[in-house]
Amino acid sequence: MTISLPLDAVSGESSTRRALSDISLAVAKSKKIIVVTGAGISCSCGIPDFRSSDGLYSLVKQRYPDIVLKGRDLFDASLFRNSASTSVFYTFISQLKRSIDAATPAPTHRFIQTLDAKHKLVRSYTQNIDGLEERIGLRGSSSQQAKTNGKKKSKLKVKEVRNVQLHGDIHRVRCTLCSAEMPCTEEHLHSFENGKAPNCPECTSRSEARVARSARALKIGTLRPAIVLYDEPHPLGDDIGTIQTIDIARKPDMLIIMGTSLKVHGLKKLVKDFAKVVHATGTGTTPSGTPKVQKSWQGKVIFVNKTPPGSEWSDIIDCHVAGETDAWVDKVLEDWKKMRPSDWEIQQTLDHTDESNGFKAVKEITTKTKGKAAPKWNMNVENVPPEDPFFSQPASPSKKPVSVPSSPTKRRQSVSHYSDSESSPRKRRDIARIADGMDRLDMSDRCKLFADATNAPKNAGGDDFLMGELQPSKAKVRRASASVVSRECKPRPRNVAKSKVEMWVEIPKKLSIHSRL
Repeated sequence: MTISLPLDAVSGESSTRRALSDISLAVAKSKKIIVVTGAGISCSCGIPDFRSSDGLYSLVKQRYPDIVLKGRDLFDASLFRNSASTSVFYTFISQLKRSIDAATPAPTHRFIQTLDAKHKLVRSYTQNIDGLEERIGLRGSSSQQAKTNGKKKSKLKVKEVRNVQLHGDIHRVRCTLCSAEMPCTEEHLHSFENGKAPNCPECTSRSEARVARSARALKIGTLRPAIVLYDEPHPLGDDIGTIQTIDIARKPDMLIIMGTSLKVHGLKKLVKDFAKVVHATGTGTTPSGTPKVQKSWQGKVIFVNKTPPGSEWSDIIDCHVAGETDAWVDKVLEDWKKMRPSDWEIQQTLDHTDESNGFKAVKEITTKTKGKAAPKWNMNVENVPPEDPFFSQPASPSKKPVSVPSSPTKRRQSVSHYSDSESSPRKRRDIARIADGMDRLDMSDRCKLFADATNAPKNAGGDDFLMGELQPSKAKVRRASASVVSRECKPRPRNVAKSKVEMWVEIPKKLSIHSRL
């Protein structure tokens, strides 16, 4: 059931004041807001709406009583079938365009921009063709910056669009033949005022190029305002449907409808789809299976307009605020600043620019990152191979040390993780212990294992098998190669095979001889 709250009775009943304050608090607490607007938010800018007593439909009927039966017929796609109605349409649109150019954004437009600056606005959908939202920083769907560039049909950049223009933009013109779009210039307005449509420059250039090649000329289209009339498909209808699907998936928690009578079929369907998602916000069950309790400020559908909504909206719209949209947004901002002043605090710092100008206050923006920053890793540099701990070679002065990235879990290593000076303490102790053991070895004892020997004398015990002190032989012993026996007894490299060493053992003859008696 829709609750109607008169905005001009704020100083009257306490229940009305409390209900309006609750709506303001819901706007302040909501995090994902969808805004749908109509021509009513631009009335304070000097731009007439459509269906009111002093709107565009009544104005057209008074000015051209013999041409059109109703004001709505002037914005119907069937008017292009008659040349007289087409001329009236162009003349009227040129006057409307000049009045829009002289208008300035209203407080309602700035309220939508405030929601976007506070990161509460999911997206704005408007029926207006005046493009005042783009003047305050909300990029529209008809803007050239919001479309992709290429040879194929341009598409909308979803992240760039902050205001979806459901009925087009009066500041642009479109060709009736090739659908090329371009900004509406003063030359185009001058042609429209005379009831004529200017030729399309794109079609004209293509036709002239063919004639220069001695080919037949092409048909040249005419330019018309790039607005969407009744019973006419939207050129960006598929892209707008994609944007709506994305916004529904984000699960908005509030829907604000301002300045529209909700009579157009396409807008009615859009509002009902958003309202269904908004009402489901905060409901459902928790992972444990218990039902969720919706908070008092969640899932609100607010309708702000002079005239009340129809009976078909009784189960969709929660609150109807009867009054001007500018007065309502001023009250919401006032209550918001009182209830939640922390939302309006801005951290500032002094920035010294010039001694003559002194200091100026600027907003300080800091970027916060969660966790520990990952180290930069150079994938083009590999680790240096390990060096021999017993042999050190002097570094070449022409070669610079190779920069190797450090491991994220270990200390920084400027050369490599095989470096002795930057390795772990345990590794340094092991290397020092090995080097100390090698220094204590008596390398001279190893010569006996590689020396030649022959005919060693018996020992005092007279054993049959004796090995005496090895002496090199003069005649009978083959001299070993220099690579095997050396005075310095250098350690043999590992890749060299072991050489064979010949050892001579003297076996003495027995002194006693046994004979038969």
